[in-house]
Amino acid sequence: MSALHRFFSNPVSLVGSALFGFMVLVALLAPLLFPGDPFRIVGQPLLAPGQGYLLGTDTLGRDIAATIAYGARTSLIIGIGSAVLAVLIGLVVGGTAGYFRGSTELVLMRFTEFFQTIPAMILAILIVAVLTASLWTLTAAIAIVSWPSIARLVRAEFASLGGREFILAAESLGAGNSRIVFLHLLPNSLSSIVAVGSLLVGTAILLESGLSFLGLGDPNQMSLGLMISAGRSSLRSAWWISTFPGAAVALTVLGINLLGDGLNDALNPKLGKS
Repeated sequence: MSALHRFFSNPVSLVGSALFGFMVLVALLAPLLFPGDPFRIVGQPLLAPGQGYLLGTDTLGRDIAATIAYGARTSLIIGIGSAVLAVLIGLVVGGTAGYFRGSTELVLMRFTEFFQTIPAMILAILIVAVLTASLWTLTAAIAIVSWPSIARLVRAEFASLGGREFILAAESLGAGNSRIVFLHLLPNSLSSIVAVGSLLVGTAILLESGLSFLGLGDPNQMSLGLMISAGRSSLRSAWWISTFPGAAVALTVLGINLLGDGLNDALNPKLGKS
């Protein structure tokens, strides 16, 4: 049974793909569905859902549906961008440590563990607070706090594959380091990297929402965390201001996590042998 067939025959994968695909579609169609600036005031403040606007308006009179669509786009850009950057950093650090071993592994793994001793949110807050808050600063900050888990995974994968027969055969035939890494070690580790990397997207979106909630998001970009923060003062009287953006974050992260679980089940070599 192929990995693609296992993926699409798994209900978890289908549900995750549907949720994630819906949020991506909303984000992509945001300029068409809600043309104009999402920050602009379109109606009276605190209109309940259905009173002229599908999801109501916030305390300033902004369309909640429009802010969710543009906020989802911001969250997905930062989430996917930071996850890709974290995977690249983790590949370099973990791959180098797992392949060369010895003192190189010792130094790189101690460096990795140093980053893991600092709580991710606190380190991200520190980085964003020191630098100017922007889309790219948030992406870099979240990537910096996310790469250690990938590095440890890649090191473990490379170390476990290093003594296998096909690696020893390649070395005996005179294959260089780059050939062994890119043609043998990396392809055989790719399934685990893809599965864990996809889960990093959900974690990154939660971190971005938390930073925006604290007022450390990009002031020029609409954010789901910003909308949740804007509605906390009127949560009892205007519940929809925070509830709908919060539900959007929850559905996006749930979809990504289910998608990651489905990818892990489909790409796991042990399942392929069954």
